[in-house]
Formats: sequence, C-alpha cells, structure tokens
Amino acid sequence: MKNVEHIGIAVKELAAAEKLFSTLFNAVPYKRETVESEHVSTSFFQINQTKIELLEATSEESAIAKFIEKKGEGFHHIAFEVGNIHVEMQRLQNEGFTLLNAEPKIGADNKLVCFLHPKSTNGILVELCQEIR
Repeated sequence: MKNVEHIGIAVKELAAAEKLFSTLFNAVPYKRETVESEHVSTSFFQINQTKIELLEATSEESAIAKFIEKKGEGFHHIAFEVGNIHVEMQRLQNEGFTLLNAEPKIGADNKLVCFLHPKSTNGILVELCQEIR
C-alpha cells in the first residue's frame, strides 16, 4: 500500500454536506460524480495531500443508504492507493482478509476498487484503489 488515497464520509444530502465541508475546509469540491453501479453520488475535496469523499445514496438499495439507516451519517471507509490491485487483493486474501468483491470494480475518481470486509479489519471498511491508466 502506497498511501491513504481518501477518506469516505456517508451523508444524507450531498448539497448540504458540500456546503458544510466547503465552509469547514475553506475550499470547494474539485469533482462531483455519480457511480451508477454503486447507486451513489460523490463529491471530492482535496486538502493538501488528503482527499475527502462525500457519498450520498441515489437509491435505497445503495450500501450508503443501508449504512446511514443503520449507523447514521459519518465516517464510512478509508481508502489506500495500491500499485497493483490484483496482486494486493491476492496477498490480502492469502493473509486471511475477506474481500467484498472477487474482482476490482470501477469506482469514482478514475479508480479500480476493492473493499475488505470490516469483520476482517477490526470494524473498519477498507478500500483498495488503483488509478485506471
């Protein structure tokens, strides 16, 4: 793993959250994107080397909708940049971690992504990210 790629925050209303975080960070989002396959709209802020991703459900079937219903708004996941997502997925699976998807998916911000089950990471949802070249 190279570095923390971003921190994901689940929100009920993306526009309201953008306003709040724009005030907090004294910055505006650099990108807004909908990921149809995951039923989410995202908004990204960059503060120096740190990226924050706000995630709003676009469907009640979304993992974000289910997360907010169960736990409320807030910290959702931490994402780590990896050089080769396939190699890292295999390594982690060999080490006993549970992957939530067998193959990388296309995620937001031009990334291939894979999630590790929180039950195998002390309750934290971990995302692996690799830039699509």
